[in-house]
Amino acid sequence: QVQVVESGGGSVQAGASLKVSCTASGRTLGSTAVGWFRQALGKGREFVAAVTLRSGNTVYGDSVKGRFTVSKDNAKSIVWLQMNSLKPEDTAIYYCAVYYGPSWSIPRDWSRYNNGGQGTQVTVSS
Repeated sequence: QVQVVESGGGSVQAGASLKVSCTASGRTLGSTAVGWFRQALGKGREFVAAVTLRSGNTVYGDSVKGRFTVSKDNAKSIVWLQMNSLKPEDTAIYYCAVYYGPSWSIPRDWSRYNNGGQGTQVTVSS
């Protein structure tokens, strides 16, 4: 069983950058990808980005494309989400989770992921 822990959240001004981390432990073999999602107060969980663990292919949600970058270090079992040009609408709890399915189609649906963490709060003020 894989456990993930998100960290690195905080409060920043609009336009600033922040880097959050997803650290995995346990049986990580067989994991296809790690996805990042976020949930703002009163809203549903939104897909942010995902990275495949073998090839490093990435996919992004439309609202963060060009501003956020997802990367990984397999040896350290860490996946990062670098967030640049942050906007107040990026304020949310950010979660990571593991996808075990086929790599040719990385899902954007939270229900297709497993072992989600407790999240880390990101607050962007104007």
